[in-house]
Amino acid sequence: MGRKIVLTSGKGGVGKTTVCANLGIALAMREKKVVLVDGDIGLNNLDVVMLVENKIVYDIGDVAEGYCRAKQALIQDDCYRTLFTLPSAKYIDERKLTAQVFHSIIDELSQSFDFVIVDCPAGIENGFHRAVSVAEEALVVVTPHVSAVRDADKVINLLATYNIEDVSIIVNRLKGNLVANNKMMDALDIARLLRTKIKGAIPEDDFINLHSKFKKTNANSPAAIAYGLLADYILGTGSKIYDCSSDYRGFFKKIINTFRG
Repeated sequence: MGRKIVLTSGKGGVGKTTVCANLGIALAMREKKVVLVDGDIGLNNLDVVMLVENKIVYDIGDVAEGYCRAKQALIQDDCYRTLFTLPSAKYIDERKLTAQVFHSIIDELSQSFDFVIVDCPAGIENGFHRAVSVAEEALVVVTPHVSAVRDADKVINLLATYNIEDVSIIVNRLKGNLVANNKMMDALDIARLLRTKIKGAIPEDDFINLHSKFKKTNANSPAAIAYGLLADYILGTGSKIYDCSSDYRGFFKKIINTFRG
């Protein structure tokens, strides 16, 4: 049976769906069978990021209402043959997609995949409970901003009330020059503040922001390397996180950064 992981956050706008997509790609590049499930009913952000919105025949709502099986609703990625997306439902009475129904769908998928990764809605409403209740592991995405860290702390405390074996954080959108100049919190500082294990540190990347997925960028870009390290950590084949500030800590670079303000 595959691992069931939920990606969640305390607030919107931290790049959770982009992290979900790129983590799925990084795991698929390591020859793992991965299915990404959009748990945010109605918004369909994962469909857009994974470039499958025009390929949808069935969605999770059709599965919930018995019109098709979960496997029939999956859309295979164009680049990575072991990566699939289960699209969200645009229109469905959420009372038909209960936590119990959602749980049965995830359990069915876990029989055929190494990883089932659920993109959880932001916040702590019903959609959060539905997504989190099916997971065995949770990755909380946070950015180095006070409000995001505070909200992540609330979510981590809430996750402690669920039957989740492992809760970790991913720090997203780190700017190495600001971290090096002590103008932005470091990923490890955030982990200490949240008293939670960190599994990934993702640098700010304009190409990722534009294209959503690193498969459209250089595989040796900082973001691609960071996602690779994250995937290795999750697989248990590594335990390193990307050092976003290493390129900015040299003596001359520090002088240049200081003059740049």
